[in-house]
Amino acid sequence: MSTSTTKSAFRDGFLQGLPFLLVIAPFGLLFGVVGSEAGLNVAQVMGFSFLVIAGAAQFTAVQLMTENAPVILILAAALTVNLRMAMYSASLVPYLGAAPLWQRALAAYLSVDQVYAASILRYQERTEPLPARIAFFFGVAAPLVPVWYGTTWAGAALGAQVPEAMALDFALPITFLAMLGPALRTLPHVAAAMVSAVMAVVLAGLPTGIGLLIAALCALLTGAAVETWQERRA
Repeated sequence: MSTSTTKSAFRDGFLQGLPFLLVIAPFGLLFGVVGSEAGLNVAQVMGFSFLVIAGAAQFTAVQLMTENAPVILILAAALTVNLRMAMYSASLVPYLGAAPLWQRALAAYLSVDQVYAASILRYQERTEPLPARIAFFFGVAAPLVPVWYGTTWAGAALGAQVPEAMALDFALPITFLAMLGPALRTLPHVAAAMVSAVMAVVLAGLPTGIGLLIAALCALLTGAAVETWQERRA
């Protein structure tokens, strides 16, 4: 495979990652502010973003910390919220599983929601060699990760100086809606999305992350059942 093709795939990924900055930036800024208000210093907030690099789990952990929850509960809740990453990894194996270990390790670290959503759509739509798939994946992550770090630092450094009128909390729901829309291409996808939405609302009263995990499992089973039904009819 030519170097130009790899560079082209990386460029495509980079360009697809740019629109996500509209939500990554305020999301990172919001986490920095929340972490600062929870009593964490700048180094601790940045440690969260560097080591965990998963906004939903970070918010969950900080919220429980402010409620003086036991450490074991904080870890369990954060891991529960991040179990979706295991599902991401499983679906990426057919496309990236043959890559060198260091590339797979870096891809695992960078498998945030936006990078995964853009990459899996590309892989399902195109047949490309492994180097191009890896290049695209890293290309999507390239503009997002530095901005996530930078805005987290800015939020932690500014702290309460960020006005509430900025309404930074819009970033999280908008991000997931933007990723969900392009994926609703078939009946199994739509059925899974509807079941997950209903179950997430029904189970909203469960401890942090548990309801979402159950909703995700129900969605997976629904999607598989509908796909099996379609195949039998065909």
